[in-house]
Parts: sequence; structure tokens; C-alpha cells
Amino acid sequence: MSKLTVKTYTPDYKSKWDRFVASLNGSYKGSKNTSFLFKRDFMEYHKARFKDYSLFVFKGERVVAVLPANRVGDTVYSHQGLTYGGLILEAEIRLKKVLEIFEAVLSFLSQNEIKNLEIKVLPQFYQELPGDELDYLLFLTKAKLIKVETAAVIEYRNRIPFNSSRKSAANQAQKAGLQIEQTIDFEPFWKQVLEPNLHERHKAKPTHSLEEITLLAKRFKYNIKQFNVLDELENLLAGATIFETQTVAHVQYISASPQGRKLGALDLLFQYLIEEKYTDKWYFDFGTSNKQAGLKLNNGLQFWKETFGARTRVQRTFSIKTNNAHYLKDVFL
Repeated sequence: MSKLTVKTYTPDYKSKWDRFVASLNGSYKGSKNTSFLFKRDFMEYHKARFKDYSLFVFKGERVVAVLPANRVGDTVYSHQGLTYGGLILEAEIRLKKVLEIFEAVLSFLSQNEIKNLEIKVLPQFYQELPGDELDYLLFLTKAKLIKVETAAVIEYRNRIPFNSSRKSAANQAQKAGLQIEQTIDFEPFWKQVLEPNLHERHKAKPTHSLEEITLLAKRFKYNIKQFNVLDELENLLAGATIFETQTVAHVQYISASPQGRKLGALDLLFQYLIEEKYTDKWYFDFGTSNKQAGLKLNNGLQFWKETFGARTRVQRTFSIKTNNAHYLKDVFL
């Protein structure tokens, strides 16, 4: 029987990594809890900011799991440069094998002078198959819950209708002649709406610069999409940047000009995105509304998302001591 081997990622393994993290896409060949964010061309767009410490787990010559990760001192994070991370698993893997894999990963990290592993767990609704093995293993290894953030999510199988005010505003926008366009040009939205709004309201910048989002959209043209709202004179009023996985449409950026807010531009846009564009998805994810590791909630923003029928799912972040691997040695009856 082949032994499990843990290895750090090197560029020589790029094609092997990318093949493993491919979506199932209706089959059982690929990973069951993956995202295009785990492709190397996404993970490495900002590689100068992070010291990569991603891991492969092999059984013989076959990859059975990967861990997208970066290292800072004696802590490995999965992943500071991504929305989520965790142990990415092959589709048909069983719980016993996942336990053995996690024990091997923690032991490898401990042997390499890594004291802590911090994981932003992939939310359950992003998984294509049941994949909560990691939650159980975090319990067994006495992981500490250090962050909980609330995502506002629409589940298409059980949709809650829009609030009447949202419908009214969308109708108003339609009567005003507003139009929606999908575009590959991110510059107008970034420069005219998103960056000015973030600076004025929060003295902040988007996570992705214009150059970065343009590069990523070229690399992932089927996953990253820009939708804008224009008036009858083709003035830009609002927009949304969507990150698509196999099962989820995630809103990465939302913003509107003062005139766009007045005319209901975002109401019209999200009516289209939710009720027409993405009805083939399982979930529509507005993202989180938290600050300070989840201790503070922007209730106004959360309420606005909920008026579209979104309700709360959570994203959890855990810290695990790598020398707790021994707790996984005596689990089975």
C-alpha cells in the first residue's frame, strides 16, 4: 500500500496542480471543493507579496490533496492572498483518508519548524459535493476559531423574493432608460466609479488594481466578468464585478455614482444578474459585510443585500497548532 508523501509546491508542478484543482463540471474527475482562485495563474498574480508554501499530498505518484498556502515566520496561512483556502480534495475521497492526509500535512509542517496553520475554510456552499471533512478534523485537532464572517447568499432552490422597494427601484430605473452592458473593459468602472467611491467613503482602494483585474480577467475570461449600467447618453452610473465558480456567482465589487443611486441603477443590475443571468447557478453570493475579524457588522450593507432575498452563511477561520497532529492517531474504534 502506497504511503502518503507531502511535498512543497514548485513551478515544475504547475500543470499537475492545475489539473488537480479543476472543477468537477458534472463528472467525478477533479476536486470536489475547489475554485478557479486555486489555479496557479490566479494565486501567483500577486506572488511578490506572499512567500508561497503550498503543499501537495501524494499517494505513490497520484495527487490526493493540495493545500494552497503562504508562509510568514513560523505560521503557514491558507491563504492570506485568497478569499478562502483549506485542504482541496479529490472527488471520491473518503473520511478515513482525509484524516490521514491532514495528519501527514500537520506532521510535515511541524517537522519544518512551522508551529501554526491558519485556514480560511472554503464555505460549504462553494463545494460541488459534500466536503465537510475538514470541519471534523479541526475539531479533533483542537483548532481555535479566530474569525467568523457573514456572507449574504441567495440559494436558488429556495429563493426569497425581492423586497418591494427593490422591485420599485428597478422599475424606476427601467423607465428612466437605463441599460445594462457586459464588457471586457474594466477601466471605466474602476476609474469613474469604484475607486472614487472607495476613496471618498472609506479612504480605501480596491483589493485588485485596475492592472491586476484586467490581467486576471484575461487569464480567466469565463470566471471574471464586468457588468455596467449606463444612462441613455451612455454615461456610466454603476457596475458590479462578478467572480464565477462552477456553482456560485460571487459579487467581488459593487459601486454606483450618486446619480446611479438616485436612479436605482444597482437595483436594475441585480434584478438582471439574479433573475436572468445566473439562474443556472446554485448560489448568488453578495460577499461579507464585516470588519475586525467579524466582530463588527455593517448592518446597513447587510440589510441592503437581504432586500434582494439573500440570507446569512458564514465563513470561518481557524488556527491549528501543528504539533496537535497526534490527536489524529487514535480516532478509529
